[in-house]
Amino acid sequence: MSNTRTLFCFGLGYSALALIERLRRQDGAANWLFAGTSRNAEKCAKLAAQGIDMQLFDGTAPLSKPDSLHQADHVLISAPSEASGDGDPVLRQHADDLARRRDLRWIGYLSTTGVYGDQGGAWVDESMPMTPSQQRGRRRAEAEAAWFALGARHGLPVHSFRLAGIYGPGRNTLESLRQGKAHRIIKPGQYFSRIHVADIAQVLHASMLKPNPGAAYNVADDEPAPPQEVVAHAAGLLGITPPPEVPFELAEMTPMARSFYAENKRVSNRRIKQELGVTLLYPTYREGLAALLQD
Repeated sequence: MSNTRTLFCFGLGYSALALIERLRRQDGAANWLFAGTSRNAEKCAKLAAQGIDMQLFDGTAPLSKPDSLHQADHVLISAPSEASGDGDPVLRQHADDLARRRDLRWIGYLSTTGVYGDQGGAWVDESMPMTPSQQRGRRRAEAEAAWFALGARHGLPVHSFRLAGIYGPGRNTLESLRQGKAHRIIKPGQYFSRIHVADIAQVLHASMLKPNPGAAYNVADDEPAPPQEVVAHAAGLLGITPPPEVPFELAEMTPMARSFYAENKRVSNRRIKQELGVTLLYPTYREGLAALLQD
């Protein structure tokens, strides 16, 4: 048991669960213990049945069982910052607990490429300043800066992962087409970057094996692409006619969906390859969608 490692995940959701599955598969289930939080009691029960030590946490109070955090040597934060502007819920409740730790091997904060704001379709890398243009991007940028500040003050191994648009099993354009929810909206010059959830897990695992405290990583695939091209390709895989093209100005969208089109950039993934040695499982949406269709 002396070699057993423990990962604690604040906000154990889609990406965090993919990481757990990878660690169990790559390192062996006997070599890891897992604990985490959710806001939802039903989800806690479901994940507990999978051998994960779960507890409720919504940021309004500290963990009811803090020992599971105190015993962890790896910590992943994927709980979102508060929409109310009250900052990061984990920092609010447990910054002091983490600051006292001297045995932590790795802390990972899941951020977003939204911290770069709108760049007019230009390429962005980690050397660029954070200039978010949307409120959710500003919240992530503020939280990311706060985590790095905590790490710098107390010598904690904090890393940030700026995730592009996430897709994977159950959450992808193939499913949207099957459900009749996919749209082919045309906004000339618009690019979105994407990343398969299995590649998020791969990048996090690579960082855990090669910590570099203070590092930020873009987590995106090789080919930013106009969204309508992805929809058309997915329709071709399914053997169906793609939805009709709709000009952006005439498209009926929720304010949230429309806000994504307000930011246009292409995200460079060079650092995860050069520094962490990552070879993407799904370098473009084509490989990712083909594998999802096969599954």
